[in-house]
Amino acid sequence: MATTRLDPASILGPDGAVARRLKSYEVREQQLQMADAVAKAIEDRHHLVVEAGTGVGKSFAYLVPAIMAAVEMKKKIVVSTHTIALQEQLLSKDIPFLRSVMPQEFSAVLVKGRGNYVSLRRLDVAVSRQATTFQSADDLDQLASMRMWAGRTQDGTRSDLDFRPNPGVWDAVQSENGNCLGRECPRHKECFYFKARRRVWTANLLIVNHALFVSDLALRASGFGLLPDYDVAIFDEAHTLEAVAGEHLGLQLSNVGVDYTLARLYNDRTKKGTLVYHHMLEAIEQVRRVRTASEDFFEVVAQWHAKQGSSGNGRVRKPIDLSAALAEELRKLGNAIDRGSEDIAELDTRIELSSAAERCEGLADQVQRWVRQSAEQQVYWVESENKGRRRIRLASAPLDVGPTLRKTLFEQVPTCVLTSATLCVGSPPKFDFLKSRLGLTRAETLALGSPFDYPRQVKIHLARNLPDPSEQPQDYERQVITAIAHYLEQTQGKAFVLFTSYRMLDAAARALTPWLAKRNIALFAQSDGMPRSKMVEAFKADVDSVIFGADSFWQGVDVPGESLSNVIIVRLPFSVPSHPLLEARLEEIRRRGGNPFVEYQIPEAVIKLKQGFGRLIRTRTDQGIVAILDPRVLTKPYGKTFLNSLPECPRIVDQHDFSRRPSS
Repeated sequence: MATTRLDPASILGPDGAVARRLKSYEVREQQLQMADAVAKAIEDRHHLVVEAGTGVGKSFAYLVPAIMAAVEMKKKIVVSTHTIALQEQLLSKDIPFLRSVMPQEFSAVLVKGRGNYVSLRRLDVAVSRQATTFQSADDLDQLASMRMWAGRTQDGTRSDLDFRPNPGVWDAVQSENGNCLGRECPRHKECFYFKARRRVWTANLLIVNHALFVSDLALRASGFGLLPDYDVAIFDEAHTLEAVAGEHLGLQLSNVGVDYTLARLYNDRTKKGTLVYHHMLEAIEQVRRVRTASEDFFEVVAQWHAKQGSSGNGRVRKPIDLSAALAEELRKLGNAIDRGSEDIAELDTRIELSSAAERCEGLADQVQRWVRQSAEQQVYWVESENKGRRRIRLASAPLDVGPTLRKTLFEQVPTCVLTSATLCVGSPPKFDFLKSRLGLTRAETLALGSPFDYPRQVKIHLARNLPDPSEQPQDYERQVITAIAHYLEQTQGKAFVLFTSYRMLDAAARALTPWLAKRNIALFAQSDGMPRSKMVEAFKADVDSVIFGADSFWQGVDVPGESLSNVIIVRLPFSVPSHPLLEARLEEIRRRGGNPFVEYQIPEAVIKLKQGFGRLIRTRTDQGIVAILDPRVLTKPYGKTFLNSLPECPRIVDQHDFSRRPSS
C-alpha cells in the first residue's frame, strides 16, 4: 500500500498507536485503504467519494488523516454529519480516544447555530418584562427555571436544559444575530455564544451538521458566514446531503409562523407582547391590520389548494393571483416599530425593537419572493393540514442542488470527502447517481466492502408468491400482512418491519395486534406517536418485540445483538412520484431526453434499500435474516440492480402461499 506524507498507518496499522493501546485490536484493511485515500485527497487537494461498508470504522479512517493534516499542515477541517447520534459518537467517544493515543495535540469543537445559545442580556430583559410578555403560568415557571440554570450551565445551550422550553420562552431569550449589542453588551464577557465562537476560530477540527453547513454556504453567497474559512470538508452520512441542501436552499413559510411572529409582538386575546411593554399603540394597530391581511392571504391560498382536488399535489406551476397586501402591511409594521423606537434611549431596548422590525421585513420578503416565484430553477408548492387548527404551508426548493453546491462548495474548497455505507448502485458499484445529483463532476472514488462475514451472518429471504404491489395493490396489501407474520414467527419477533407508508404501517399494526398478543410479542408502531428514541429503548429492553417503522427507521438506528435478528422490507422504497419536488425533477430528466425511472427513481430506492438492509448487522457477532416481501426484485428486470447492490450472502426464494390471513 502506497504511503503518503500523512501516515495514518502509524495510528491505525498493525504496529500503530491504537494497536499498542488495545491488545484486542484487529487491523481492518478497508479502514487503512480509506484512511490513505483521505490523506492523499488532502495532500493532493482533490475531492474523494468513499462508500465504506458497515464495520469499516470510517470515522477513524477520516478523523486520523484529518487530525494529522490539521496539526502538521495547518489545515482547517470541517466534519459534517446528518444525525445527532453520529455527532455524539464523534465527540464523546472517537475524538477523546484518538486524543489519548495520537501524538498530535489538537482541539475539536461542536459548532451549533446561534439560536441554540441563551443570551444573558435577553434573559435579563425577559425577566424584567415578564408580566407584559408571557402568556401562561407555565411560561413564567420555565423562565424562572432558566434564570437559575443560566447561573450554573457550562455551555449555555438549549440541549443542556433538563426540560424542553416552550417556543415562546426560548424565542424571548435566545441569542440572535440582529438582536446583539456585541462588545457594548453589559454581559459580553460572560456571553456563551461569543465564548463558543472564539473556540470555533481557534479549533483544528469543527464538527457540524449538514443543515448548519448548507446554511453557511447560503450565507457565504451573500458575503457572510457562520464558519471560518476551511481547507477540508468531510461529509459523513453523505447520502442525505442532497435532501438537506434542498430543504435549506429553498423557502418555507406558513400561516402559523406568521401568526406566531405577530403574537410575540402583540396578542389580541391576552393583551400582552413586546409592543405592550413599550406602549407602541400605532404598531399595535398595525399588528391587527397584518393579522387581517394574513387571514385573507392564506384563505385565498387555501381555496386555490382545495380547487386542485384529490388529484392535485399542491404544486404551483405559475404564480397564483394573490394580493400584495400581506407583504405591504408587514413592511408597514416594521416601519411603525422603527418609528416607535426612535425616542427610546436604552440601547438594549432599541436593538430588541430593531430586530423585531427586521423580522417583519424578512417575512415580507419571503412572502413576496414566493408569490412572484422570483428565484430561477425553483419548484413551488402548497401544503395544507387540517389537524386541529388549519395549517397552510408555502414551500419552494431548488430543482437541482448540484449547480449551487458545485459553485459554492466543490469549486471553492480544495478537498471535499463524501462518505457513507450507502453511496453506490449496482455491481460493479457506480457512484454516478450521487455525483450527478450533487454536481460533483470530478472526484476520486473508492468502494470498500465490509469486514463482516455476510455469507455466514445473513440470509436474504425473497417472497415470490405475493401479488405485484403496483399492479394489484389491494391484494398485495392483504397478503403481505400474512407474509409479515410468517417471517416474524421465524425469529419470535426481534424484528424491524420497514414500511414505505404510514397508512400501510397502521393497517398492518391493527391487523396483526391479536396475532402478536397471542405470541406475547410486544409491538411498537411508529403510527402510535411514540418518539423514535423511546421506541428503540423499549425495543432493546424487550428482546421479544417488534418495531413497525416508516421513513426514519430505514437509517440511523443502531441495535446490535440478538434484539434485532430480523429486518423485513415490506415494499421497495420508491419515493412517491407525486410529490411536487420529485415530480418536477422527473419531468426535468424527461425533458432533456433521459429516463427518470432508470436515472433517478431506481438508484434512489436502491440506496434506501441498502440503508434498510444495513440495520441488521452492526457487529461481527450479529446474525439474522432480511426478508424482502416485494416480488418485483424477482419479476422485474430492475430487480437485479437492487439485489446486486446488496452484500453477497445466501438468498432463499420462498414459495410460501400467503393468500390466507394469519390465524390469531
